[in-house]
Amino acid sequence: MAPDDDLFQPVKPVRAYQRVAQQIEERILSGDLPPGSRLPAERQLVVRFDVGRSTVREALRVLQSAGLIRSRPGDPLGAEVLGVSPDNLSQALSRLTRSRIASLGELVQFRMVLDAESNRLAARLHTPDDLARMREQIDRMERLGVSSTGNLHAFSEADALFHRAIAEASGNSLLGLCARAVHEAVVGVIEEKIAGATDAAAWMERSITHHRQVLDAISSGDAPRAARLGREALYEHYADHVEPETRRLLAAAVEDPSE
Repeated sequence: MAPDDDLFQPVKPVRAYQRVAQQIEERILSGDLPPGSRLPAERQLVVRFDVGRSTVREALRVLQSAGLIRSRPGDPLGAEVLGVSPDNLSQALSRLTRSRIASLGELVQFRMVLDAESNRLAARLHTPDDLARMREQIDRMERLGVSSTGNLHAFSEADALFHRAIAEASGNSLLGLCARAVHEAVVGVIEEKIAGATDAAAWMERSITHHRQVLDAISSGDAPRAARLGREALYEHYADHVEPETRRLLAAAVEDPSE
């Protein structure tokens, strides 16, 4: 029996700028071009790849859009390599939420899962240095909360660093990367809503209390309590701000019958 004609489609040739971008990306991801290093100047890239300047510029534009480099046309120093960072992932997650491919409720639920697991692992694997970094960010949050209610963004940054310290204490770099990216995506989407919908000072105070409870659970090695606190706090902070039809996702993630 002959195959259906609809099984295959004509193949499109790969353009030269895509090949150039692919080669540069591979060198960045392999570590041959570390963050902070520079690519050769445009003129040199034209010679090395044996392509036109417009091809090189299009390749650099693609890499810049992906967040891998910072490029300015004609820069004699060459494009700066940024490498892979949580910013790339958090921006992608924010775009997914804004495009409605993924809802804000789904993103918050995902963060609930990540935070709970980070907390649980940190309670078992933390070092004294990890605990010191967590305390440092809580102290910073406390100073910001007392000094002014207009520091919500700086407060959120300290919050992010606290959770990054927990994720790094878990010992899993990928978990830390995802947790940071999801946290930043959630903050970017919802920070304005919280500032306008609630008493910022009261919200900061509740957040500080929660973070001290999490630190206590982690430092005492109480993994189930640390995980539960992570889920409960996110539900309390965000449930009223996500789409009504997705609140059930957050409610389902609050309790873990295994604990």
